[in-house]
Amino acid sequence: MSHDGVGLRAVTRSVAFLTAGVLAVPALAGCSEQDGAGRPAAAQDIASAERGRVADGGTLRWAVDNVPETLNTFQADADAATSRVAGAVLPSLYRLDANGRPQRNPDYLESAKIVEREPRQVVLYKLNQQAVWSDGREIGAADFSAQWRALSGKDTAYWTARNAGYDRIEKIERGKNDLEVRVTFKRPYADWRSLFSPLYPKDVTGTPDTFNDSARRRLKVTAGPFAVDSVDRKSGDVTLKRNPRWWGRPAKLSELVLRAVPREKRAAALAGGRLDLAEIDVSEAHRVTSADREAKAGQGAPLTHGPAAALTPGRALRSWAIAHGSDEEAAEKETTARKKRAKAVAKYTGQQSALRAYTVRKSLEPAFTQLALNGSQGPLADERVRRAVARALDREELAKAVLEPLGLPAEPVGSHLALAGQHAYADGSGALGGQDTREAQALLSDAGWVAGGSLKKKSKKAAGAEASKGSGGKHSKDPEHSKHSKHSKGSDGPGDADDADGSGDDGTYIVGGTDDKPADDESPTVLAPGRRHGAGGTEKHLAQDGKQQLRPGGAPGAYAPRGTRAPGPAAGGPLAKNGKPLSLRFVLPSGPGSQSLRAVGERIARMLDRVGIRTEISKVADDSYFKDHIASGRYDLALYSWPASAFPATDARPIYAKPVPAADGSLNVEQNFTRVGTDQVDQLFDQAIAELDADESRSLVRKADARIWAAAGSIPLYQRPQLTAARNGLANAGAFGFQTPLYEDIGFLKKG
Repeated sequence: MSHDGVGLRAVTRSVAFLTAGVLAVPALAGCSEQDGAGRPAAAQDIASAERGRVADGGTLRWAVDNVPETLNTFQADADAATSRVAGAVLPSLYRLDANGRPQRNPDYLESAKIVEREPRQVVLYKLNQQAVWSDGREIGAADFSAQWRALSGKDTAYWTARNAGYDRIEKIERGKNDLEVRVTFKRPYADWRSLFSPLYPKDVTGTPDTFNDSARRRLKVTAGPFAVDSVDRKSGDVTLKRNPRWWGRPAKLSELVLRAVPREKRAAALAGGRLDLAEIDVSEAHRVTSADREAKAGQGAPLTHGPAAALTPGRALRSWAIAHGSDEEAAEKETTARKKRAKAVAKYTGQQSALRAYTVRKSLEPAFTQLALNGSQGPLADERVRRAVARALDREELAKAVLEPLGLPAEPVGSHLALAGQHAYADGSGALGGQDTREAQALLSDAGWVAGGSLKKKSKKAAGAEASKGSGGKHSKDPEHSKHSKHSKGSDGPGDADDADGSGDDGTYIVGGTDDKPADDESPTVLAPGRRHGAGGTEKHLAQDGKQQLRPGGAPGAYAPRGTRAPGPAAGGPLAKNGKPLSLRFVLPSGPGSQSLRAVGERIARMLDRVGIRTEISKVADDSYFKDHIASGRYDLALYSWPASAFPATDARPIYAKPVPAADGSLNVEQNFTRVGTDQVDQLFDQAIAELDADESRSLVRKADARIWAAAGSIPLYQRPQLTAARNGLANAGAFGFQTPLYEDIGFLKKG
């Protein structure tokens, strides 16, 4: 898991935690059964086409972040690429539909239901009689049993990342015939549909050696529309070929290549014809959607950005004058620079022309971005301060800033445990309350943070070191004592190249102080329908304030229109308690793909400043952001994403469970990196996971969500945008949203 979002089941961590109190939830607002799950906030965008219109054959080159370290999805280092391979080559008894709800997969399963509830829960699976492994053996009870024994947690020789659900099974037996599998549970398990997806053959799960090692690099036996042909780590390609033993609808593609391409290089790879399908960031999506306009601009009209933007007629005339003047050295340098510029222009315009072969498909990822509040230490250990932070946020404004410029629905996420469209979704944010400046200030005052208090003088020192050292540097447990400094002139000026993407700024600066640093440069975005560039256009930029006037009650010293009311009480001076200012360390990633996340962080910092909360923004390297800061608890505020699960009672529990003492005396936080948990939330999860009545189980999950809102350890903000560049003519692929891809239906449209 990271700020980019990775599978819920792939991560387990152990770090220290200081528990906080629990606030009663009046009437559990927002959690009544009348609040239906509704539809997904955005539909998928996959260029749907009937199979008859899709050609047989062809190779699809699909971008992944890296070649998977393992092909075993149940190991700790499994990632999204591992899951993509498994989805194409292994059985999944259930897959998600466009609403994010599990549906029986008829290619493997004729039926599955609870046939006994007392004295034990028994689930009877009836398998598709045509379902066979690629070696010709029927899929059956032996495969179920081997996977259960590997994942039950009883045999520590198996290197497993999780055993949730499998540890509740008592036994697995063959039914009346080879096509029936009886699974008996020793404890009731509501999320039984989450099990055996994917299902590995007993050749993999039968022994610790094959489970731990053999399945990491290759899968000899598979049972999907595709089979693993090769894993080439040197070239970065995982090649899947059509499975000749597949009994379902034949795969349209003859070959599916998963190609490792870093996200910052995908636009160039698309333009170079090395990819047909790739998830891309906002700036690359803008390049694709504007390729046609820029290609025309390159034939005579000036380009608005890119390498050719600086080549104006005036500069060209000056270049000619210098080149023909008496200064031969200057002329030679200018000629060389002109050639380089022309080469860059040619390369850029060539890429833009090639990008016209692609379309950006847009939806919302089954994941949401949240503001995490570390409740283990400092001011945020007080629940009143956490709630004040939450009440200071305008979540609607943040969602609109990120999603509206992309033409996507801009609704704040209302649940920690599900997204709109999923069975368990209901807006539980009423348990905490919406944006309310006065309420936030009242909570801070109640917690002892008052304006104008005497402050201890704070020394300033070189700051970039702490942010860049990661786990190697020592961090003060009290964020008020974090070291920071002013930026050097070499990296702090407007227009500095490093500032444009944040990669050169690993320092700390204070929002609300006297030496605030301006937000990152704005990044281009995909235009919503009806918007255009140029004078009089309505283009907006992602999550940026630009030169907009601050709202009433904004930062002190800001210019505001005549008639704007004076700043509120909190703006009259810094809040302090016992001689210390209220200042929170806000950690953000500094990489080139994180511009929008940093921009959201800047907006949040300004919102907090309006109620008197200062923030020390620290930008750290992407590779240390999660490992050295989030997981280890070296932050006060942070932004990262969690994927949604169709089985929240199982998958979300480790994220919100109350930390418990470990054998060595520390506290095990599992995946709860905010270190905020309550006994009530744990009890509701326990009840939901054991409740076999589906409606009642969902009601318990929604109640748990309301308690999580009230504890204010994490604040869901918005569903992440999903932007995918797809080659024109590619069908049944793109921005999938919730839905599990139907690999056998993906292909290229027939000519004509």
